[in-house]
Amino acid sequence: MNLEVQGKAFRPRYAISLRLTLILIFMVVGMLPVLIQGQVMAGSYRQNLIGSRMQEVQNQCWILSNKMTRAGYLTMEPRDALLDNEMAVKAGMFNGRIVVVNRNFRIISDTFSLSVGKINVSEEVIRCFNGENSSKYNSEKHYSAMAIPIYSNSQEKEIAGVMIATASTEDLLDRISDVTEKGMFLHLMIFSTLALLVFFLAALIMKPFRGLQRMLDRAAEGNLDEDISSRAYKETRQISDSINLTLKKLKAVDQSREEFVSNVSHELKTPITSIRVLADSLMGMEDAPTELYREFMSDISYEIERESKIIDDLLTLVRMDKTSGGNLNIAQVNINGLMELILKRLRPIAGKRNVELTFESIREVTADVDEMKLSLALSNLMENAIKYNVEGGWVRVTLDADHKFFYVKVADSGIGIPEEFQEHVFERFYRVDKARSRETGGTGLGLSITKKIVLMHQGAIKLQSKEGEGSTFTVRIPLTYIS
Repeated sequence: MNLEVQGKAFRPRYAISLRLTLILIFMVVGMLPVLIQGQVMAGSYRQNLIGSRMQEVQNQCWILSNKMTRAGYLTMEPRDALLDNEMAVKAGMFNGRIVVVNRNFRIISDTFSLSVGKINVSEEVIRCFNGENSSKYNSEKHYSAMAIPIYSNSQEKEIAGVMIATASTEDLLDRISDVTEKGMFLHLMIFSTLALLVFFLAALIMKPFRGLQRMLDRAAEGNLDEDISSRAYKETRQISDSINLTLKKLKAVDQSREEFVSNVSHELKTPITSIRVLADSLMGMEDAPTELYREFMSDISYEIERESKIIDDLLTLVRMDKTSGGNLNIAQVNINGLMELILKRLRPIAGKRNVELTFESIREVTADVDEMKLSLALSNLMENAIKYNVEGGWVRVTLDADHKFFYVKVADSGIGIPEEFQEHVFERFYRVDKARSRETGGTGLGLSITKKIVLMHQGAIKLQSKEGEGSTFTVRIPLTYIS
C-alpha cells in the first residue's frame, strides 16, 4: 500500500490555510458591519446637520420677513437701519447672504451691497411670488438657498417682495470631517482589537485540526494501527470517523490482497503437487501394469485440467478488474433464448447427478446485456446449484421482469449454506466445504466472477439459504444498460 502518497493526499500543495480562511471570515464578518455602520452614521449625521442648518436659516428668515411686513420695509424711504443691520447680522451668523427683491423684481437690499438696483427674475423668485416656497442645497458648492415671501402690511396680505437667503455649510463639513477622523481612529482601534481576538480564536479553533494532522502524518508513515480520533468538534469527529473507516477499508483491501496472493499460490501449487506425486510414483514403479499407468495418467490429466480452469478463471477476473465494465459488448439479447441454451448445456450434468432441472419463463424478456459474460455468470449459478445438490434433488430456474429490471432466480434443494458463511461466498477462493469443492472440481472463483459480471451490468445479486434446505440466488439486472 502506497502510504506515502495517501498521506500526501491530505495536504494539497496549493491550498488556502484554514487559519487564514477563518481570520478572513472573522475580519469580514466583524469589520464589515462596523464600516457600513460608520458610513451610514456619518451620512446620517451629515444630513441631519445640513437639515438642521437649513431649518434654522428658514426660521430666522421668517422672523425677519414678518418684521419687514409689519414695518412696511419694502415701501419705506429711507430703509429702516435697524432692519438692515439685523439682516446683515443674520447673514453673518450663517456665513451667507440675504437679498430682498420687490414686486418689480428689483433688488432693494443686499447684505453684500453688490446687486442693489439690479433685476432678479430667477425661477425661485417667480415661484415665491406665485405662493410656492422653495429651498435647495447645492452639494457641490456647499451652500443652501431658499426664497421667503415678504407680505404687504395691507388688509389683503399680498406678497410684496421676496427674501432670498443663502447659507454656507463649510463649517458643518469641517465638523463632519473632524467627527469622521475620530470615527476612523475608533474603527482602527476596533480593527486592531478584533484582529488580535480573531488570531487567538483561530489558533484555538485550529488546535484540534493540528492534532488531527499529526495523527494523519503518523498514519502516512505507516502506523495504521493507531486510532485517529479528534472529538473536539462535531466536524473533527466526523472527519476522524471517515478517516478511520477509510483506513479500515485500506487495511482490509491490503489484507485481502495478501490473502488472494496466498490463495492463488496455494490453489496453483496443489494440482502441481498432485501431478508431481503421481509422476514420481510412476517413475518409481518397475514394470507397472498398463491399467495402473492409465489410471495415473487419467489423474494427471484431471489435475492439469483443474489447473487450467483455475488459470482461466483468474485471467477472467483480472480482465474484468481492469475493464470495470468498460469492455462490455452490449447488445439487445433475448434472455429467454439465452436461458434455454444454458439449460440445454447443463442438462447432461444434471442427469449424471440425477438432479431435476426445470425452467419457468413468466414472460418474454429482451434486455441490453453482454451475452457472453451474462451467460458465464448464469451458468456458474446453475452449475453450482447442480453440483452442490443432493442425489435426486431439484434445481428450479425462474425468469421474470417488470418495467425496469429482469430477474433470474436459481433455487435448489441442495446442502445449503450456513448463515455465518453467507456474506463470504462471493469472495475469491472462499469455500464453505473445501473438500467437497475440490471433489466437484470447483476453483472457488465462480461466484466472484458471477458477482463481478452482475455489477458490471449495474445489477445486484442476493442470496437466501438455510443449511440442509437449499439455496436461492436472485439476480436483478436493468433491462436498459446505461453507460
